[in-house]
Amino acid sequence: MRILIVDDEGVAARGLERMLRDLLGKKISSLRIEQSLIGSQCFIQENQIDILFLDLNLGGDIGFDLLKESSAASFVTIITSGNTMEAIRAFEYGVLDFVPKPISKDRLEKALKKYDSNSGQNKTKYIGIKEDDQLRLVASKDILYIEADDKKVKLFLKSGETISHQKSLDFISKILPSHFLRIHRSFVVNQKFIKHILVSQGGFYQVELVTKQKLKMGRSYYKAIKAKLNLDLQTN
Repeated sequence: MRILIVDDEGVAARGLERMLRDLLGKKISSLRIEQSLIGSQCFIQENQIDILFLDLNLGGDIGFDLLKESSAASFVTIITSGNTMEAIRAFEYGVLDFVPKPISKDRLEKALKKYDSNSGQNKTKYIGIKEDDQLRLVASKDILYIEADDKKVKLFLKSGETISHQKSLDFISKILPSHFLRIHRSFVVNQKFIKHILVSQGGFYQVELVTKQKLKMGRSYYKAIKAKLNLDLQTN
């Protein structure tokens, strides 16, 4: 696991490092501490990381600037801040968790378990997409479904637009709100746009959207989704 801690308080950053090493041990392959916004931006551009632990106040710089950029990156962000009033806003940009300062080992352990388990309790309002050299924030409420595309994904919007994103389906599933449902190894769907579950002879399942699009549903997902949505079955 490759970790970056961004915090301008040296004592707090080293304390977080000690707790992470106690909890993760040999799972950590690299751990870096950066104290400035510019330093962290440069490090992220030149290095691969898995988890960013980000303080929102960096010596007068605003951590949200880095947070917006990281929402389009291939790693998970966990906020570590004493400013709990910013928690709701932080979740809008797809952070995995908000761990308030002073950080306790128990609370940090819960955040790491969330990283491992994908609890689906996030309140992400925006997905950051890099287009050329610019960052575009796509509202999650506008996403119909997401399809795996090798190690990337395609986002299909209700406007009819399709956008390519550099994150994997497994990764993006970690930060999506709980109303996004995995229906197949290749599809995650916004349940607010599901109209029917279709069943064909031979146990072939599909999800029909309000747009009349039909997507494959894996047999192993069928019972859980039917119970959750309480939809009538439609037979082809």
